[in-house]
Amino acid sequence: MSAQATDEDRAILEQVIEDWGAVVMGRKSFEKNEGEGGWGEGGPMGEVPCFVVTHHKPTRSYPPVFTFVTDGAASAIEQARKAAGDKVVRLHGATVMQQALPLGLVDEIRVHVVPVLVGGGTPLFGTLDSSITLERTQVMATPAATHLSYRVVRCPRGRMGWLKATTKSIASTMPQGP
Repeated sequence: MSAQATDEDRAILEQVIEDWGAVVMGRKSFEKNEGEGGWGEGGPMGEVPCFVVTHHKPTRSYPPVFTFVTDGAASAIEQARKAAGDKVVRLHGATVMQQALPLGLVDEIRVHVVPVLVGGGTPLFGTLDSSITLERTQVMATPAATHLSYRVVRCPRGRMGWLKATTKSIASTMPQGP
């Protein structure tokens, strides 16, 4: 967390950690962060179950916290929802978000904007085929970040109404400290 982080920033981070029940991520996000120099023997949240959406199962073994899902983001989110119980499923990585949003599998989007321009990465919403209406539910500005929360507004018919869990998405741009 930034040296400018306030008690409000820390409270937001503590709440995110406390509510976190499972992670769904794409293979690219997984490969950028696993192993030595990344998460080590755990996942992004230690022993919190992590479901990796991929086209091909890995040929080597990985720590048991990781489950590789080859039948799509919807399946990974459903498996994560079961593993999370009453806690929150968080989506990690742009491609998983881009797959889940049009399917109606995201209830909330939280974005933490920090005053740093990185200059790279995958645009979070770059490949959406149509607009998705959001309702802003919270804005908190601190010296370290602007924390934004949005509820995803469902169309009247609703899609995939069977997903009743609190599948939420976090798009975090909080930089890691040295």
